[in-house]
Amino acid sequence: MSEYTRKPWIRVGRIDEIPEDQALRLDTTPPVSVFRSDGEFFCVDDTCTHEDFSLADGWVEDGAVECPLHLAKFCLRTGAALATPACRPLATHEVRVDGADVYVRIERGGDDRVDGHCPGAIGSNAGRRDAEGAGHGMA
Repeated sequence: MSEYTRKPWIRVGRIDEIPEDQALRLDTTPPVSVFRSDGEFFCVDDTCTHEDFSLADGWVEDGAVECPLHLAKFCLRTGAALATPACRPLATHEVRVDGADVYVRIERGGDDRVDGHCPGAIGSNAGRRDAEGAGHGMA
């Protein structure tokens, strides 16, 4: 029996079920999404820290996801907020690939996100897309 078939690992699905630059949302509490970007898999809390909106429907590119609601942007590797209006990072979760299957481990020890004011470094609009492209990315 694989270590991934026992708790706390959750089988997400097969590798080919998560296309490049897209995500698969899991209905956990709270929900998480598994993203595939640049050939790697990442798992983060699915809800934007700026406003309650699913990131699984966001634009994924270069290891980051952009929220389709207000264009907040997050690093998929670290969960860091990269663009306002988000100020708080996302919680990240461990991902493993075993053969053709993707697994995640979701551990909750309280809120993993950091509260506080937006640091000036994320106040830039660099890298934002216009609203015309906001619906692309997720299936």
